[in-house]
Amino acid sequence: QVQLVESGGGSVQAGGSLRLSCVGSGYPFSTFCMGWFRQAPGKKREGVAAIDSAGTTECATSVKGRFSISSGRGEFYLQMNNLKPEDTAMYYCAAQEMDVPPTNVVTYVPYFGSHGQGTQVTVS
Repeated sequence: QVQLVESGGGSVQAGGSLRLSCVGSGYPFSTFCMGWFRQAPGKKREGVAAIDSAGTTECATSVKGRFSISSGRGEFYLQMNNLKPEDTAMYYCAAQEMDVPPTNVVTYVPYFGSHGQGTQVTVS
């Protein structure tokens, strides 16, 4: 059973940085694509970043150049720099087994089969 636990959320001022972490268990990293999605009140889920088993990364246009995703030793991370008020949302890490990720895999992250409970990010 896949289990994912996020940490690292908080409140920051615009222009600040946060690093989210996700610890995963119950699955082989070698066959999974991992990612982050977010959901603000009253809005749809939005894929933010993804990383596949080969280490290839992809970020949504809305965060490109400010956010980055990385992984290592059973954990993966979302580094968020130059945060803006519109980045305020609940952030979730997610995982999905797949051999070959589709084009624009980041758009599929909100629909991955497993995700954590989320961590709140508030930017003022």
